[in-house]
Amino acid sequence: MENQLNARDAAIASETEFFEKTQFPEQRALHSLAWATWIAAIVVILTLTRNPFYLALVIGAVAGVRWRCARVALENNGQQAMLLSPLRFGLLVVTTAALFNMAMVHVGTTVLFVLPAWIPLLGGAWTLEALVYGALNGVALAGLFAGFTVINRVVPVRSLLRLTPRAYYPVAVVISIAVTFVPTTLQQIQQIREAQAVRGHRLRGVRSWLPLVVPLLEGSMERSLQLAEAMVARGFASGADAQPRWPQMLVLAGFASIVAGWLMQLIWRQPTWGGVLLAAGGAALLVGLWRAGRGHPHTVYRPERWRGWDWVVVGGAVLAASVFLLPLFARSTIFYYPYPTLDWPDFDWRIGLAALGLIAPALG
Repeated sequence: MENQLNARDAAIASETEFFEKTQFPEQRALHSLAWATWIAAIVVILTLTRNPFYLALVIGAVAGVRWRCARVALENNGQQAMLLSPLRFGLLVVTTAALFNMAMVHVGTTVLFVLPAWIPLLGGAWTLEALVYGALNGVALAGLFAGFTVINRVVPVRSLLRLTPRAYYPVAVVISIAVTFVPTTLQQIQQIREAQAVRGHRLRGVRSWLPLVVPLLEGSMERSLQLAEAMVARGFASGADAQPRWPQMLVLAGFASIVAGWLMQLIWRQPTWGGVLLAAGGAALLVGLWRAGRGHPHTVYRPERWRGWDWVVVGGAVLAASVFLLPLFARSTIFYYPYPTLDWPDFDWRIGLAALGLIAPALG
């Protein structure tokens, strides 16, 4: 067991060293909180707007940051293979979303063709407006995927765990361990298949999977028990005192208020009351997390350093998100709908200029 613990510690240390090398060599590494602010701004913007101009600016900024990270990683450690690149994912999701929306939403004046009305769900007019709006939804999803691929490349797991509120730190540790078991399980499946193939086993039906499933379950249970014993030996989640429940209730109330405020801005077009609910919910959420975290103290062995360029990245992300959340400029250009007639979207150059603040991580 001691050898397993040493091997896990060595793996975590090598992972941290690898991610630090794959980031920008001039300033070593951006703080994980700066990256979290950056991806949060991307999520906010791509959730709010469907204007193709703003979507193009955000995705262009994400592409620039990703290209910079990939270039540095290639120079230091070689190219990393991905199961699904953002470009392939984008082509797949944009095509699927466009066709699905055109098939389900029969609204618009530019009719491409008409299917008989007796066909369930698909019957009716298939319009260009529905096709365009579905494609824009797919572009937003592709942008989110590209943004999270950048986070996956530059932020190690242990840095993400440090961003977790202290009250939910044990849950974050368990989830991260579960995620790390995925590549190990895939490797074990390959090893079992090769071992069974040497014995002459062939996959011909459902029953032929039994010699693969049983060793996989046995190995997974053994690794889980060993890990559980190691975590208990280290005192994981032990000694926790009873904490008051009102901070947790305050967290839930703050989250519900944020969702309600977001819906009021997006659906019911109530920017004032929506902004009030967002602000109140955010404050309640922060206070609840802070109060709940005071009952779960922990120390950091190797704290991250906050550098000057981290302020630039956070400032650019906050500026980009603010112009989409607050009524500073022409927010009517954010909410673009091609219904009932496809029209050219409006564009505010001030909002577009602020959105370019997301490119800050690539300039450091």
